[in-house]
Order: sequence, then structure tokens, then C-alpha cells
Amino acid sequence: MTTSTRGAARTPAVLVLEDGRIFRGRAYGAVGETFGEAVFSTGMTGYQETLTDPSYDRQIVVATAPQIGNTGWNDEDDESGRIWVSGYVVRDPARVPSNWRSRRSLDDELTAQGVVGISGIDTRALTRHLRERGSMRAGVFSGEALAPDAELVRRVQAQPHMKGASLYEEVATKEAYVVPAVGEKKFTVAAIDLGIKGMTPQRMAERGIEVHVLPATATAEDVYAVEPDGVFFSNGPGDPATADGPVALMTAVLERQTPLFGICFGNQILGRALGFGTYKLKYGHRGINQPVQDRTTGKVEVTAHNHGFAVDAPLDQVSDTKFGRAEVSHVCLNDDVVEGLQLLDQPAFSVQYHPEAAAGPHDAAYLFDRFTSLMSTVREGQRA
Repeated sequence: MTTSTRGAARTPAVLVLEDGRIFRGRAYGAVGETFGEAVFSTGMTGYQETLTDPSYDRQIVVATAPQIGNTGWNDEDDESGRIWVSGYVVRDPARVPSNWRSRRSLDDELTAQGVVGISGIDTRALTRHLRERGSMRAGVFSGEALAPDAELVRRVQAQPHMKGASLYEEVATKEAYVVPAVGEKKFTVAAIDLGIKGMTPQRMAERGIEVHVLPATATAEDVYAVEPDGVFFSNGPGDPATADGPVALMTAVLERQTPLFGICFGNQILGRALGFGTYKLKYGHRGINQPVQDRTTGKVEVTAHNHGFAVDAPLDQVSDTKFGRAEVSHVCLNDDVVEGLQLLDQPAFSVQYHPEAAAGPHDAAYLFDRFTSLMSTVREGQRA
């Protein structure tokens, strides 16, 4: 990526898709070039949380909401220490942010962090194109990075695909750290950072859990050195088929029957550990308005999603695995994609979506309570 910032709002820019379709607009944020997988996110709020979500590493995010940037950028809502998206695509950027917490404009923050974006294009037409043709490689070019169309298409087509990409180690912490429990400490959890969002350990801390966040390269010895009551596997970017290390670690946790909870990438890792396959969705689920049914209760939840891969598991039958019986616990009502797994013979479960939901709905916050209940039940059983 190359960037400069002078006169960005007046600088022509183009978004180039690998199939040759080109959208022309104006530079938004930094000027230069960037590459990634073009995906769309349907949230009408929460762009700051989206941009700082490590799961969006190497993706050019298209905002389907027509106007973006109204509330500016604050210093409280980041989900990590930086913006992770490769590029940002909006239709109508707000000219003046208005929010009591705003410290600067979205445009200024994108520029400061060197994120190349584009505005003024028909994002509805782009979204329809991605729904019909699928998410695909793309590039955003502005300023000195502009070149003849054929050359830009060639450069996009030379980029790596998301399928087969191993990205979780790029975004994970390099050093372990601890998020202390809020109030009385009740449990200790080892959280494997595969691209964890800041709100996730916070939700656990609010329930009296001391969270030890460990690097993606953590071993079973590292996990059990903290004497955990439970183990958590986080969200993260890339193709779960490449995550042999986390699968091996989860297998070790399942063998010890430690209470286990996984979110998003963690759900896919559990699927692989149980012997299921994974596959790439045509255009994925990204946004804060996805309907999911919890099959254990029949309740339908409005949920926040960010995933381009899914678990290939049978929806309507209990499966026998080397760790006992497993079933699909949650399903997306839009397309029947697996949204959760649970083991019936030991304390382990996962969901594909984001129950921490910042910013987003809170229908699924109970899953953190379910995790604490599992740990409490196992602890009581050990005392009996």
C-alpha cells in the first residue's frame, strides 16, 4: 500500500474488481492503492467497530448504508489498537461529524492510519454485483496509483485469494495479557487470540471472569499454566482450513474436557476438531441484523455477523464424533448456514456470530452466561 493525503476529497479514485468491473468515484481517506477481498457489511451503525475488527484483515469493506461518518471517530469504541480493513468504500461521506464523543472525522482517521478508500460510487449496484457474483479480489486506486484500466485489473488479478489465506497470526497479540474480573473474581479463562475483539474479554470480565489472553501460537502447556476454569477461542480472519495449530490446541482442550466456548473463527475451529469440514460462502454474512435461531430454546435472535466461511455439518441429525455426540445448535434463518455447535457429552459449544455485539444487538449476550454456567457446573462436579 502507498499513501499520501493531500487533496484527497478532490482526487479521482477507482474501485476495480477482479472480473473487470470498475466503479469511479473520489478518494476517501488516504490516497494511494490497496488490495483485498471486496465484501459488503449491512450495518447502519457501528462503522468504527467494523473498521477496527481484526476479522476484516485483508478485506475491502463496502458500507451498504448510504451515508457514513455522521458520528465521526471517538477514542472509546475501537475493538483493537488499529484499523484492520484494507480499504473502505462508501457512497456519501458525512461532511461534518456530529456527536458529543467525536474527536475527529472518519476521513481524518482513515487518512491518519493510511487506509485507502473511495466515496461517491453506487454502493447499491456494487452490493448487488457482489451478491450475484460473490465476494472477489479488488483494489482501490487513487492519485499516482491510477493507471490504464487493463493494467489495474491485471494487478488485482495478481493478488492472492482469501480461500487458503492464513491470517490469524498476523492480527493476534504477540504477548499474553490479562483482563481482570470486574468485582469478585469467580473464574479464570484462557482466551486464545485469533483476532479477538476488545469487547469480548470485557463481556467475560463483567461476569467475574479473569481473562488471560494468549497468542494464537499458544500451546496446551501455555493454556493450562494459567489453571483455567474454561478455554475460549476467538473470532479471526482467513480460511479456517489453514488453522492446523489452533485445531490441534482445541483437540487437546477437548481431550481434557475443559469447558470450552468459541466465537466465529472459534466455531469453525471446533467444527474442524470434531471432524467436520469448512467451506467459503458466496458472499458471507456481515452486518448487525442477521436472524439466527437457537435450536435449544427455539428463540430467534437478531445477531451481529462477520464471516466468509462456514462449517459443513448436518443440520437435522446428531453426529457421532471422537469427543461424543455433537449437534448444530444455531442456524441462520436466511440461508440455513450453521451458526453454532455443541457437544452433548462434554462442556463445549460455539457460535458463528458475535454475542459481544459492539456495536449491534444484544440478543445473544446470554451465551456468556451459558459459558459461566458450564464452568460452574464442572466445578461443582469436581467438588462432589
